[in-house]
Amino acid sequence: MSTSTFFLDGKNLSLDIFEKICAKKLRVSLHPTAEKKMMQSHALLDQWLKKGEIIYGLNTGFGSLSDVKINASQNELLQLNLIRSHACGVGDLLTEEETRALILLRAQVLACGHSGVRPLIVKKLLELLNRNIYPYIPQKGSVGASGDLAPLAHLALVLIGEGKILNHTSFSPLKLSGREGLALINGTQLMAALSALNILKAHQLFKLFDIAAAMSLEAVQGSRMPFYADLHALRPHPGQKEVAKTIWNLTQHSKIQENHKNCDKVQDSYSFRCIPQVHGSSKDALLFAKKIIETEINSVTDNPIIFPKHKKSISGGNFHGQYLSQAMDFLSIAATTLVNISERRIEKLLDPKFSGLPACLAAQEGLESGLMLTHVTAAALASQNKVLSHPASIDSIPTSGNKEDHVSMGITAAFKAKEILKNAQEVLAIEFLAASQGIYYRRPLTTSPSLEKIHSIIRTQVPPIKKDRIFSKDIAMIKTLFPKILSAIHEN
Repeated sequence: MSTSTFFLDGKNLSLDIFEKICAKKLRVSLHPTAEKKMMQSHALLDQWLKKGEIIYGLNTGFGSLSDVKINASQNELLQLNLIRSHACGVGDLLTEEETRALILLRAQVLACGHSGVRPLIVKKLLELLNRNIYPYIPQKGSVGASGDLAPLAHLALVLIGEGKILNHTSFSPLKLSGREGLALINGTQLMAALSALNILKAHQLFKLFDIAAAMSLEAVQGSRMPFYADLHALRPHPGQKEVAKTIWNLTQHSKIQENHKNCDKVQDSYSFRCIPQVHGSSKDALLFAKKIIETEINSVTDNPIIFPKHKKSISGGNFHGQYLSQAMDFLSIAATTLVNISERRIEKLLDPKFSGLPACLAAQEGLESGLMLTHVTAAALASQNKVLSHPASIDSIPTSGNKEDHVSMGITAAFKAKEILKNAQEVLAIEFLAASQGIYYRRPLTTSPSLEKIHSIIRTQVPPIKKDRIFSKDIAMIKTLFPKILSAIHEN
């Protein structure tokens, strides 16, 4: 791990820093200013407890049992019971990356100084991060309101010495006081962690879809004119203009374009001609979702929230994950749309009536099937994504004695988006495979210098198709080349 350190203060966490911490490229320490704020709110909460003031989660039951008053002498047991009873998650475990993201964001929200917990709590969370300790945290069990209670309870179990550590590292537990049990589990941190990771992955994938589309356009000898800047100035959506400019620049100085600029074809299919409008809409949806996530990872989502300056404790609903749930639904729809149009381009590449290329891009049509079944795989994934794109954010089911009567299903939305992005990677790789083969068939004509560079990168690991072979290996190999493809375009 790098010796560089990020000082957590609860308000200045960028997605770039978030990504580096999740990738173990930065250590994390509590900022002195944040520690001071935490001590102030903890001291105030301690005063209230000693005075016997009724504060939710400090000396009351929880959820539908919130009207039950708890004696101060039972405070520690109250917090322990909360964590134990709420650690009821099921299913597969979070990945190491997801676990790191969750720990980081829970430390971040507590560092804001509005939860009344001791700085020690954040320092123990950061110890998990810096020592690469991974608690046992199941994926399922959150409905996305009152926060991600079950997953966060599994994290809290490790802090009190009762949880399972996956890599069997020793860890000194702590004793809870005040409302520290509730503060550890009440918030949107798993939703936010998954959402932030999804945004980072989508940001790269959406760029790659533009590059693949440009290669497909070249392979079918499509026209550049639908990407002419003046056309998009008349409908100036930011994403549309950006995509049009990208495709225009990527296809500049193409010998393929020069060779057919005076051909008889009047218009290309929508999957080529409308790339700026379709890809652009998805990019704008991604930007919208990204802004929500950037706000969320720097927000206080606990309940109740303590205001030391005004000596107040206010119960609200900042733990509700509707913003995140809707953002992930938007991302799911945006990514699925890119997959849908990519699948259509793959089909066109394999259709000799449209592309003028060999059927299924096979070297010996009939004897060989070429990329016929890669399109079937793309179609299967596109259709699965359509089902997964059903919005989770419009679903709600009452819980906790009907007190928590509207929930966000934010975890469902985030995991669905994650699966959609996985499928998108596969379809994207298939389009690169088909487009590269189409460009190969156009030889001796060459595409643009930019796309020739991409074609060369692919050819370092995936040779031209001269006979049938196991194409799943090619698809997997192209996915490993995504970072190189992006780097090559950025260099231009």
